[in-house]
Amino acid sequence: MRASGLTVSGPLGRGADAAGADAVLLCVPDAEIAAAASCVRPGPLVGHVSGATTLAPLAPHRAFSLHPLMTVPAGAPASIFTGAPCAVAGDPVARELAEALAMRPVEIADEDRAAYHAAASIASNFLVTLEDAAERLVATTGAPRELLVPLVRATVESWAERGGDALTGPIARGDDLTVARQRAAVAERTPELLPLFDALTTATRQLACGPAEEQVVA
Repeated sequence: MRASGLTVSGPLGRGADAAGADAVLLCVPDAEIAAAASCVRPGPLVGHVSGATTLAPLAPHRAFSLHPLMTVPAGAPASIFTGAPCAVAGDPVARELAEALAMRPVEIADEDRAAYHAAASIASNFLVTLEDAAERLVATTGAPRELLVPLVRATVESWAERGGDALTGPIARGDDLTVARQRAAVAERTPELLPLFDALTTATRQLACGPAEEQVVA
């Protein structure tokens, strides 16, 4: 928040009315955006940082939103935003703020917000869940997760360049015997991961088959 004649060194906290502010940026859970906005006195621009939420909860204020498409772990420096995409909507100040942080503003329509945010969750949050599963399984061999790090990094870089064509491994080769042996090892050592392994095996087979073969199977 930027206030006339004031220097704000940190968040104002729950229930603040933001008196004297030119703009207010709400960094609260999605379900609390409307309640937080209702505490703000009429006048300043009011924005939020939700990726999935439209501007509706900010009514009747002049509204904007910006959602940095970047994972921000605790203690991360501001430079983490440099070059990152940022979904913006509403007042042009959203684009100005994104550019001031060296991010790349991208317009996302209201009807696309949930799908956009779901894609972001798959790409980031679900990836961490997946790698945690791999770490738990490899730990049963006595190996640390660091063993997998170069593979993970190379795979992400390959996907960034080639998309689905980056797929390698036994499913891509049609090596069903090896996949069966993998499944047996998962069932024995980390049985709680078996449903995840089966779901990912099915999805990966569909990706390996490609659109034409998927239609034949269907």
